[in-house]
Amino acid sequence: MAVLVTAEDDDDIRFVIQRVLRNAGHTVIDTGDGVEALAAVREHHPHAVVTDFRMPRMDGLQLCQAIHDDPELRHIPVVVVSGSIEAYTAQDLECFDGVVSKPFVPGELLSHVNEALAGAADQPLADG
Repeated sequence: MAVLVTAEDDDDIRFVIQRVLRNAGHTVIDTGDGVEALAAVREHHPHAVVTDFRMPRMDGLQLCQAIHDDPELRHIPVVVVSGSIEAYTAQDLECFDGVVSKPFVPGELLSHVNEALAGAADQPLADG
């Protein structure tokens, strides 16, 4: 299946996200915040990123913007999973290729990840 980088600072939620994605056959590279996630994205060039919104050091929006600002990474879709989606503007959420509210059911998370992966597959890769 796909290689995914996840960014979640809550250990319990991180475990659930990992388990759902791994049980669906994906390879998961797990990180605890946006700084670690961006380093993992640069190293592994995953098929997609699944991130929390509120995290220390670098939040999900900053992570998404950093990915989209990098010509080598901008094709990578980013799905946000957050318990406080309503606290953000529509403009903030435009950065993301999928938005999942916490609490979520596994099928909802997988659906958004699969849609993001399918959308990325339809996009031509950037020349750089």
